Amino acid sequence: MSSPRSAVPTAAAVPSPSAPVIGGSATSPTAPTVAELMDFVRSTARDEALIASLPLDPEGRTWIRLDGPGGSEAWLIGWPPGTGTGWHDHADSFGAFTTAAGALKEHSLAVRLPTDGWKTLELTDGVDRSRELATGQGRAFGQNHVHEVLNESEVAHAVSVHAYYPPLPRIRRFSRTGAVLRLEQTERPEDWQ
Repeated sequence: MSSPRSAVPTAAAVPSPSAPVIGGSATSPTAPTVAELMDFVRSTARDEALIASLPLDPEGRTWIRLDGPGGSEAWLIGWPPGTGTGWHDHADSFGAFTTAAGALKEHSLAVRLPTDGWKTLELTDGVDRSRELATGQGRAFGQNHVHEVLNESEVAHAVSVHAYYPPLPRIRRFSRTGAVLRLEQTERPEDWQ
């Protein structure tokens, strides 16, 4: 898989918290709910002008930071054919994402992992979930949700909208061989700048 490429200058492995903010809605003084994040990503995904403004790169993912509701962190992300995130979680953040163009596939684990203090886990049978997310389809997720998102198309870009609350405090990256999940690294916002 190619490493992501930002629509703004950054060497980040994930979207940079310091990237320019465009679009979105006004910030409210209270934390958004999962339903509000889902409403936001769905309505933003229908903004054809915004979706068309995302520069697409044939080699790597691109992104633009958006103004999410209630102080949430939000992103518009472009996915070239054959790219993906690798296995990861969003630590203490909950969130939602919707496919705005093309199709994405999500593989996830229906199990809550320990938050800290481990390097390798053996997963039990029956914890794997997969879903196809065509244009207009999305999903919400809770804290410590472990997944990978892929554009499996061989020819078409995909575009998606993501929102997280609280803004991402860290991302844990995992490798997976069969039933063995291994913690490879923990990234914090200062690592993305």
